[in-house]
Amino acid sequence: MTEKISNICPQDEFCGGCIYQGVPYEEQLKAKEGEVRALLAKNKVEPEVFDHIEGCPSQYAYRNKMEYTFGDLVKDGEMTLGMHMKGKFMSIITVDQCQLVHPDFNKILRATLDFVIEKGYPKYNKKSHAGLMRNLIIRRGVSTEEILVNIVTASDEASGLKFDSEAYAEMIRNLDLENNLVGVLRTNCDTLADAVIPDSTEIIWGRDYYMEELLGLKFKVSAFSFFQTNVEAVTRLYQEALALIPGIEGKRVFDLYCGTGTISQIMALKADKVLGVEIVEEAVEAARENAALNGLTNCEFFAGDVYKVLEGEDFDKPDVIVVDPPRAGIQPKALDKIISYGVDEILYVSCGPKTLAQNLAYFEYYGYKVKYLKPFDNFPFTKHIECVCLLSKV
Repeated sequence: MTEKISNICPQDEFCGGCIYQGVPYEEQLKAKEGEVRALLAKNKVEPEVFDHIEGCPSQYAYRNKMEYTFGDLVKDGEMTLGMHMKGKFMSIITVDQCQLVHPDFNKILRATLDFVIEKGYPKYNKKSHAGLMRNLIIRRGVSTEEILVNIVTASDEASGLKFDSEAYAEMIRNLDLENNLVGVLRTNCDTLADAVIPDSTEIIWGRDYYMEELLGLKFKVSAFSFFQTNVEAVTRLYQEALALIPGIEGKRVFDLYCGTGTISQIMALKADKVLGVEIVEEAVEAARENAALNGLTNCEFFAGDVYKVLEGEDFDKPDVIVVDPPRAGIQPKALDKIISYGVDEILYVSCGPKTLAQNLAYFEYYGYKVKYLKPFDNFPFTKHIECVCLLSKV
């Protein structure tokens, strides 16, 4: 029987965010490592070296971004603000005691919910598409201790209601926070989809970005830019991953699925030239801006689908390829294009072990060998697993 620990989150009974509440951390690591091993075995992938899973430096308060949803726990009940309930997607549970975030997040969430209830603002209804309040997004720079708050609503025109932005910003500014509040934003979102797709974002107070530092580099992170959710853990992961590439000095590197170019810029400190490709245009703009901020002139970033960009541009052959795809993994056309370069080393950083195992089997079929693989637990108590893998051309 699994031993229970005393500090179980009081909202775990309903919240769908964590699946390992009450499970000792060593058992969590064992389960996650076992999952990776099983997926590799299922796909007949046998790494020459399988390193034991690396635990997270901090098991609590590690997330630097949260996107909360306005709703109710029961139909037409009191307004809530937080996460989707386990097994009931339409129900939202208020998570103002979450253990995965800095206490300031819980304080801002609680104050926001109280403000909205006091004002009598209705939640946005996913079925009728009526109402005002949609989401709350909080982002934090771990090294800089800067916090950015973004309240997401239907527009005044679409909802027929008016959100008091100034009063909201003043309320947030008056909170006793440990971190430094640098901006309060309002995003208008009138999409029918249950997602934050911004129509417009206005600065109510302060600025629309926060600063972060990682491995000696500075990053300007805007309201909707992708950035690693656990900075402390991913710093360690990147250090270990890039140390696997033999002699990167003077080499030409492709960084595919590069996001805001974090890995690209770290490699650019030693490599001759780094070319990054990312489908999200805002992320590419952020990558270019951050490279300039860090004085890096040997990075070049392209926006678009990886296969289409590589197929459509006349690039010189790279010496090394780094891939860091989304959980869906690398699609077949992109896999074929990557393999066609015939580079000696491919570094695969994965956030989805299932698709990683499938992709590795494909690479092995076409002449690569998995030399090294190591899982990382960057998100304790959750189901998520990261992996770093080095492939070499046979």
